[in-house]
Amino acid sequence: MSLPNLNTEALAELCKSGNQNAQLELYNRYYKAMYNISLRIVKDSFEAEDIMQDSFLTAFTKLGELKDLKTFGAWLKRIVTNNSIYHYKKSHKYQNVPFDNVLYKVEENQNIGSDYDFTNLKAQQVLKVINNLKDNYRIALTLNLIEGYDYEEISDIMDISYSNCRTTISRAKESLRQKIQLTAEY
Repeated sequence: MSLPNLNTEALAELCKSGNQNAQLELYNRYYKAMYNISLRIVKDSFEAEDIMQDSFLTAFTKLGELKDLKTFGAWLKRIVTNNSIYHYKKSHKYQNVPFDNVLYKVEENQNIGSDYDFTNLKAQQVLKVINNLKDNYRIALTLNLIEGYDYEEISDIMDISYSNCRTTISRAKESLRQKIQLTAEY
């Protein structure tokens, strides 16, 4: 059976034995999503690329510690998220870098219909509004709404209390609503 036909669990098992082709296949399956996770947090495409690469290296070297190989994707996502937040806190705490297009990069010669353009435009407008929120609001909303983490996971990742996490997300959502309404009025 060829590697592209194997499920993630089988590929992870091959990776544990050092199979580089299996590692490449897992990388190809997950790199776009992991890049986008990191980019939404660090807001710099080059840094997101570095963080994603480092996270894959970490995952492949510590794969033996993963108890259930079925959870490889979620485990990798957690590694990328934690690395991105750590890196952001360490080196970008006070910088304001514009939010790049976090949607998958579209091939230049690929034709996409107008529905995609309209939806992409709306998504970019919302992402721009999210980018203008305070850093803790932006990170909390990204983790909750885009990445799907629950309050408990977010409080662990951001190193804040559970109640502070709920309050932060509630205030971030309210701030997002207000800014979107202001944008829509103009």
